[in-house]
Amino acid sequence: MGKRTLVLGASLKPNRYSNYAIQRLVANKYEVMAFGLKSGEVSGVTIDTDLLQYEAIDTVTLYLNPERQKAYYDYIIGLKPKRVIFNPGTENPEFYEILKTNGIPFEESCTLVLLSTNQY
Repeated sequence: MGKRTLVLGASLKPNRYSNYAIQRLVANKYEVMAFGLKSGEVSGVTIDTDLLQYEAIDTVTLYLNPERQKAYYDYIIGLKPKRVIFNPGTENPEFYEILKTNGIPFEESCTLVLLSTNQY
């Protein structure tokens, strides 16, 4: 298994990028956790609706707009991920500063592009 990844803002809707990201991560043999507003399953990954304290998260990939992210700042910091990916539309300078203060690397990128170019 590859880098353990949490998809934050996961959707059951197949036309959503978070849904496609889960599919591509699974296809590329990454261990995937997912959190969303509606429970269900995508590519064998259960979408949790409770904020669980996952262990050893390598990457948190965000699919929440900056305003919605605020409620999850402490949660994400508490997971102590090795990096946070801000997908297009999730860019958040306020959160960048909080992550820097806590020594957590981040990048503005697209999980799908990173996967397709073998840079994930």
